[in-house]
Amino acid sequence: MTAFAIIGHIARTDGSFSINDLPGGGGRMDVLCRCVNASFFLSHDLRRDVDCYLLLCGEPSGPKTVRFSGNGVRSLSPDERSAGSLIKKALDIPCGSEFREAAPGIMVRKGGLERLMTEHTFAVLDEDGKDIRTEAPLPDAFLLSDHQNFTEPEEGLLRDCARYSVGPRCLHADHTITVLHNELDRRVSSWK
Repeated sequence: MTAFAIIGHIARTDGSFSINDLPGGGGRMDVLCRCVNASFFLSHDLRRDVDCYLLLCGEPSGPKTVRFSGNGVRSLSPDERSAGSLIKKALDIPCGSEFREAAPGIMVRKGGLERLMTEHTFAVLDEDGKDIRTEAPLPDAFLLSDHQNFTEPEEGLLRDCARYSVGPRCLHADHTITVLHNELDRRVSSWK
């Protein structure tokens, strides 16, 4: 099982945003939707062995965590609006400190990075990290930031985490997930 967690620094924590305005009204929810899609989609299939955590830290009631589980998710199509509508649905239900199912394979709870780090040992995907192609074995849980850098308090929580890079250039979070999946696939597949 592989896990990805993406911090959405200004992502809305209620369902008041419009699916037609994911970047603005959603607080760059478009970035998180692309990360969901990169985490799961293959050509004509889904990765069933992946969990994707969205750590929403924006207004009005953050932080909240939305979890997509590949082994249970339904009704997810490979477009931002589909992922956005499922996130919106999750944020529209009342939640507490434990995950509550909003739709098949989609859960929501209050809490953010600090809590999630007690449940997973994350490696940070960072352009200044060690090259994933030269490291073995790789961990099974990875943390990324959205379009913003990690904050100082987040960096404090992450100071003991291993850091890996997918290449010499800074990539968008969803592209980083795709490149990492490719590397992981190459390590477990016997293709030619």
